[in-house]
Amino acid sequence: MDPTIVLLVLIGLIIVGVPIFLALGLSGLLGLYMARGSMAFFFAPSSLFGQLNAFELIALPLFILMGNFLGATPVGSCLFTAAVRWLNWLRGSLAISSVGASAMFGAVSGVSLAGVAAVGSIAVPQMLDRGYSRSLAAGSVVSAGALAMLIPPSVPFIIYGAVASVSVADLFIGGIVPGILLALALSVFIYLRVRLNPDEAPVSQERFTWQQRWSSLANIWHAALLVLAVLGSIYSGLATPSEAAGIGALGAFLIATVVFRSLSWGKFLEILGTTARISGTILLIIGCAKIFGDYLNMVRVPQLLTEALTSTGLPTWVILVAIMLLLILLGMIVDAVSLIVVTTPVLLPLITALGYDPLWFGIIMVLNLEIAVVTPPVGLNLYALRGVCPELRVEEIIRSALPFVIVQFLVLMLFVLVPSLSLWLPGLM
Repeated sequence: MDPTIVLLVLIGLIIVGVPIFLALGLSGLLGLYMARGSMAFFFAPSSLFGQLNAFELIALPLFILMGNFLGATPVGSCLFTAAVRWLNWLRGSLAISSVGASAMFGAVSGVSLAGVAAVGSIAVPQMLDRGYSRSLAAGSVVSAGALAMLIPPSVPFIIYGAVASVSVADLFIGGIVPGILLALALSVFIYLRVRLNPDEAPVSQERFTWQQRWSSLANIWHAALLVLAVLGSIYSGLATPSEAAGIGALGAFLIATVVFRSLSWGKFLEILGTTARISGTILLIIGCAKIFGDYLNMVRVPQLLTEALTSTGLPTWVILVAIMLLLILLGMIVDAVSLIVVTTPVLLPLITALGYDPLWFGIIMVLNLEIAVVTPPVGLNLYALRGVCPELRVEEIIRSALPFVIVQFLVLMLFVLVPSLSLWLPGLM
């Protein structure tokens, strides 16, 4: 009965509004005390500091700092402008451009909320002014913003790598193909949608010369160079992800100060404070979740779950689909960081027992999180778009996201049922 009591305590603390890190730490400590008595007070600190003493986690605050520096520049609007000029011959080009700009911004920031805010503040008003439907405008931006979680450098990959002891560099490589395919799937969906219902996206009357198209790249070359510097240094073996994160943070600082000159001293201090708060919050969640996870391992919850499910005789794909649905449901009520650090220690033994690669599961986990950040009530992208586009109501943003969630789920199922799609590129490196 002990695990049931601990789980009820955890759920109860979350329901009454206790911060997630504190709920995880207290319920885990209670479980350890019930299992080992006063020794729990030695186990818990050891678990917390042992988890945080991971070299890979150095990349976390540095990539967040990189994203915050770029968020202080007009890089998002420049990416959107370039995409519009190159894609305006397509019906629904503004919505498709939002997907492309979000994918590029994700590649230079790794932070989903920053992508929604940077691209949404520019793209949504332009789409509404040009007669696009409110549903298409909101849905395309809020769903595409989630691409930052999958396209490297990705903060969720760093967290999963630290928790599951999987190479962050391999996770970054593995996220490239799913990220590109998801961006293409969203773009194709938008194109087919506006072809079937032309009223949602009037044909653009603007025409751009080749000179205008090429000149639009002048404002984004530095962002592309930053992506090449960060990812190239990792994939070539010249730098670890943590070292590459330092390169990215420095490059983003130079872009903000030298190229755009948009970083005042006050803004610089604000960014440092924001980065420290976000990083501290995530690290606290990771450390406290380790306490909770160690308790579950001590009472053999992952092993018992694995034995119970593998002995049912159900086809492997049925178990996998059930796990995916569970993660999606949990993602609707738990934030992304907590979902990774709580469920990974429980589900990873089951996944490996079924014969699957932990690297593949990390990619699938982040694909699940892509859905979680656009589904209520904890879909942070929904509220981020509402913050930068007050003309949109939260209710209509939620409704607009649902068709795109279906597309994301279909892409998720593709990679669940065909694991080799996400593993072939890491296998080449």
